[in-house]
Amino acid sequence: MQWLAETLAGFTAMSVWEYLAVVLSAGYLLLAIRENSWCWPAAFISTFIYTVMYWNGALLMESLLNFYYMFMAVVGWWMWRSGRQDKSLEIVSWSLYRHSAIILGTLLVALGIGYVMDKYTHAELAYLDSLTTCFAVVTTYLVARKVLENWLYWVVIDAASMYLYYLKGYYPTLVLFGFYTIVVCWGYVRWYEVHQQKEGKPLAAL
Repeated sequence: MQWLAETLAGFTAMSVWEYLAVVLSAGYLLLAIRENSWCWPAAFISTFIYTVMYWNGALLMESLLNFYYMFMAVVGWWMWRSGRQDKSLEIVSWSLYRHSAIILGTLLVALGIGYVMDKYTHAELAYLDSLTTCFAVVTTYLVARKVLENWLYWVVIDAASMYLYYLKGYYPTLVLFGFYTIVVCWGYVRWYEVHQQKEGKPLAAL
């Protein structure tokens, strides 16, 4: 099968740096699910690698997104560490109305940026790149604030990103995001249980 041969060839062509970024990114996710602040240093290193890789691959928005991730890794480290000291940073749940406003606003911004990138830069897959980037920017902030629903955003973002990386031939990263899509569901369940326990509510069936 030609697609399988191309996929295997893509794996052997990837540099050791991408594999390192994949391992660190997976470590970030698993540590974040456990509310371990060491997830942020892992995120910082992996996103530095991806910033360079995506820029070289003409995914400009993805490169800028990972530069933003580097910044948010520092912010997240500070917020989670300070929250552990004063016990103020706990998992919170935002209303459907608030999330609807976030989704609509982010969608409009993403379409506008996608148009500009498509018309005036050498970016490839500009609209899809912009959508995944803009929603990932917002969702990373939700992670830093420990908003429960961030995991639901990631399910959609990661699934869309898998298609993007398949088209670009970033096969190890494609596998990573397939792993992400599964594990973020576990992340939502775990954070949901912690949040319900802190609120003193019985656990509802998911």
